[in-house]
Amino acid sequence: MNAKRAFVAAHKTVYPIAQLCRLVGIARSWLYSFVQSQPARDQRQKRRADRDAELLPKIKVAFSQSKKRYGSKRVYQDLKADGEEVSERRVARIMRENNVSPCLHKRRKPRTTDSNHSLKSSPNLLEQKFGCTVPNRVWLADITYVDTDEGWLYVAALKDMATREIVGWAMDDHLRPELCCDALNMALGRRGPVPGLNHHSDRGVQYAGGEYRKSLGAAGIKQSMSRTGECLDNAPMESFFASLKKELVHRERFKTRAQAKAAIFEYIEVFYNRQRRHSAIGYQTPAQVYETMTWKSAA
Repeated sequence: MNAKRAFVAAHKTVYPIAQLCRLVGIARSWLYSFVQSQPARDQRQKRRADRDAELLPKIKVAFSQSKKRYGSKRVYQDLKADGEEVSERRVARIMRENNVSPCLHKRRKPRTTDSNHSLKSSPNLLEQKFGCTVPNRVWLADITYVDTDEGWLYVAALKDMATREIVGWAMDDHLRPELCCDALNMALGRRGPVPGLNHHSDRGVQYAGGEYRKSLGAAGIKQSMSRTGECLDNAPMESFFASLKKELVHRERFKTRAQAKAAIFEYIEVFYNRQRRHSAIGYQTPAQVYETMTWKSAA
C-alpha cells in the first residue's frame, strides 16, 4: 500500500488523481482520508520518538548499574520498579536500536566433573523437583571454571532453592575435595545448623568422597546426587553458572587468579545475592526473599 501511495504522489501533477487511483486499485476516498490524517500520524511518530529519547538515558542507567549485565527483561523490571510506565517490548526495541547489550567472549572449557571412580553414589532424592518455599530445605552444589592468564580458577558454590541465594562458595587453582568442603563450610557458617536439609550435586569425586560426606553427616544433611550424564538433574545450579559466565566471565579477560577472585566475589555477594532480579522469584533479589521468608517464619 505504501508503494501505491508513493506512485500516486509522484504522478499526481501529470495525471488526474482519479485515474491514478483506478490504475493502482485504491479508492480516492481512502487516499484523501490518508492525506488528511497524515499530520496526526506525524504527531504520533514525534511523540513516540520523544518518549524513546526520554527513556534511553534511563535504560542506559539501569544497564550501567547492572555493570552492563542486564538484558531487556531485567532493565524493564528496574524501570517498572522506578514507576516508569513502559512495555518490555519497547525497552527491548530501544536497547536493540541503540546497541545496548552485553558483549560476550567464548572461552575454552576444561572438565570439572570426574565421576569415573569407585566411590558409592547417593540416590537422587529430588528427581528434578526443585520447588521450595522454606530456606535451608534444598541446597544445590556444583563446580565451574574460570579462565585466567595464569591458568584455571575453579569455583565451587551452593545455592538455596527457596531464595536462589548463593549461600556458600570457594575458589582455588585445584579441584581437590577441600575446594567443595570450603564452600560447604561457608554455607554452614551462614545458615547452620540445618538438620533435614537435602544437599544435591553431581556424582563427582569431590562430593562422593569421605571428607565431604562426613561434613554433611555431622550437620544432619541428607545427600542426593544426579543420575549419570543427566544435567537437568541439577539445572538451577547450571543456570547460576550460566549467568556468572554470561554476565561476568565472558565479558572480561582476567590477567591473574586474584583479579578473577575479586570480580567473582563482587558478582556473587554484591550483585547476584543482593541486587540481581531473579525471574524465578518474581524478579526480587535473593536477599529480599530470604528476609521475607525468615520474617514470616518468625511471625
